[in-house]
Amino acid sequence: MIRITRSLHSGFVSSCLFLLLGIAAIGQASTYETISVIDGGSVKGKVQFIGSPPDPSVFRLNRYPDQMYCGALSDGSGYRVLREVLVDSTGGLKDVIVTIEGVTRGKPFLLQETTLEANVCQFVPYVSVMRNDHPLIVKNIDSVSHDLQVYERDRQHVLIMFHRPALTKGGTQDRIHFTGDRRGVIMQCGMHPYMQGHGLAVDNPYYAVTASDGSFAISDIPAGTYRMRAWHPRLGEQEQEITVEGRQDISIDFIFRAQ
Repeated sequence: MIRITRSLHSGFVSSCLFLLLGIAAIGQASTYETISVIDGGSVKGKVQFIGSPPDPSVFRLNRYPDQMYCGALSDGSGYRVLREVLVDSTGGLKDVIVTIEGVTRGKPFLLQETTLEANVCQFVPYVSVMRNDHPLIVKNIDSVSHDLQVYERDRQHVLIMFHRPALTKGGTQDRIHFTGDRRGVIMQCGMHPYMQGHGLAVDNPYYAVTASDGSFAISDIPAGTYRMRAWHPRLGEQEQEITVEGRQDISIDFIFRAQ
């Protein structure tokens, strides 16, 4: 059954939520060192979902501002539908962030900024990767404004990081700085509750976001034994231990099941 939702989080968000949700599943960020990786290994695989995906959230457009503009992505009946769990015909699960934990030396860490777009009253991409003490850039290519609010959170706490009451065409750029062990960010605009997304901060370059078929690949991994995690904002997290040897190609799969 599809549920009709007035607000995404009762008592916390009453409108325009872009949820960039990360769980404090990564320990305190350590200094990462770039080295030449000789004879590095690789990991590839697939993340699958078994069972019936959760019901999507449905939002009645006429309850919120900019009904006509944001209605460009409606279902044709005056609603915006948000599907948080995207599964293809083979069971592949999209938008899972796969990370290898504990790698302190390796290939260049090229992630220098995270860039998002407000595009037809949604944030793109839906799931993002970010890095502590690096810029978060939000571009608004819509012709309407968004009330952008940015929070950091862990399992128990939510703390505001910055607030832009009118995200116009100029967009905004701010440096993300987490306190403690937090690695999650919530972004909301205060106006359009169907604008949502999720993300997770990483502390090394050994990560991937699954494609529409659930596939992922991570290369140039230094030899060693590591914890590998697969994180989905709605379904939680799974982990496995891997041992990488020189020039070794490892195949590993993760399975999420309906809750």
